Amino acid sequence: MKNKLKKATKRTLLLLVLLIIYTYVVAIENIPNNMVVFEGETFSLNTLFGLTVNIENGNGIIETVSNSGEKAINQTGTQKLALNLFDSLKIKKLNVDVIPKTTVIPVGNIAGLKLYTDGVLVVGMSEIEGIDNKKYKPFQNTGIEEGDRIISINRNYVSTVKELTQKVNQSQGKDLQIEYVHNEETRQCSITPIKTSGTEYKLGLWVRDSAAGVGTVTFYEPSTKMFAALGHGITDIDTGELINISSGTFITSRVLNVKKGQSGSPGKLQGSIENGKEIGEIYKNTQFGVYGEVKDLSALNIDTSKEMEIAMRDEIQLGDATILCSLDNQTSKEYKIEIEKIYKENDYDNKSMKIRIKDDELIEKTGGIIQGMSGAAVIQNGKFIRSSNERTCKRPYRRLCCFWGYDD
Repeated sequence: MKNKLKKATKRTLLLLVLLIIYTYVVAIENIPNNMVVFEGETFSLNTLFGLTVNIENGNGIIETVSNSGEKAINQTGTQKLALNLFDSLKIKKLNVDVIPKTTVIPVGNIAGLKLYTDGVLVVGMSEIEGIDNKKYKPFQNTGIEEGDRIISINRNYVSTVKELTQKVNQSQGKDLQIEYVHNEETRQCSITPIKTSGTEYKLGLWVRDSAAGVGTVTFYEPSTKMFAALGHGITDIDTGELINISSGTFITSRVLNVKKGQSGSPGKLQGSIENGKEIGEIYKNTQFGVYGEVKDLSALNIDTSKEMEIAMRDEIQLGDATILCSLDNQTSKEYKIEIEKIYKENDYDNKSMKIRIKDDELIEKTGGIIQGMSGAAVIQNGKFIRSSNERTCKRPYRRLCCFWGYDD
């Protein structure tokens, strides 16, 4: 009986130790390696007992962050931090990029975007029939998968579907040396094109080199001429992967229709970029939005007198705010919302706030935040907060959307 009790006690203690270890591992993994804050903004880290964060200043002196894991940094630049266990065992290094406080002009207007991929994106694969009427899969055993990007053939860079097609046809069925990118890793393989007609050869790959659409422009920063739009990245419709772009164009667009969201249907803001005027260039597509430089400010159609500060995270409050967007071809308009929850500890993705639409006019027109409105600027107490996000619109009838994210 005693032996059984001892064994049960040992098992319980072992499970307890494993649970504690697991808790610390999860806590450590959830602390981001890189953070970005504004000058003077307080950043927070969720730490457990025994975990400390040390900061080294310019003189090499070590300062320990408070037990709450909160710290305000008033000097711009990159601050090096170290996460330690019981002040002796260094767990990992952290970087905090402190950027100067700045001002922006909230926009809220609809604009068109054309993106061109870095290389040629593989969006599908299919069996093909050769000129001999046999079925082939040239891509089989090459390692190429949907979502990969083909960047060169026989050491010659390819950036368009047209270039890839020409090189495949010029091969006359001889092996091609393909260089492609898989999960940010560059790989090589050999593939033999299959002749499907008198002059045509194929690889069995469905490919794409561009994407286009419309969305809401979030803000314009006068000091750098930078703009941000969408509040989330553009992903390929077939692969679901974030599109890695080489370049892009930012153009004016027209609102054609507003499809109101209903239960089970998110709704959509439909627009056209046909005959649009070029506003600027797109240089980055990230999970937080699309960024670029404005070349023709007049085409952006904004009121430059509306410049305002960006609110620091600890300035954002629960309660009333407004969302700035355009649902027609006129200037943007502010609509009433309420901030219901703030996720101050979130530094690593676009899920930072939950809001409720309170404006009857907006609800009547859209039913909530619909697709195409995700870059709409959020403003509170005369300061810019950033943007909402369209993915909330899975359930627009609940009148919920979120600042850079959503809460289901």
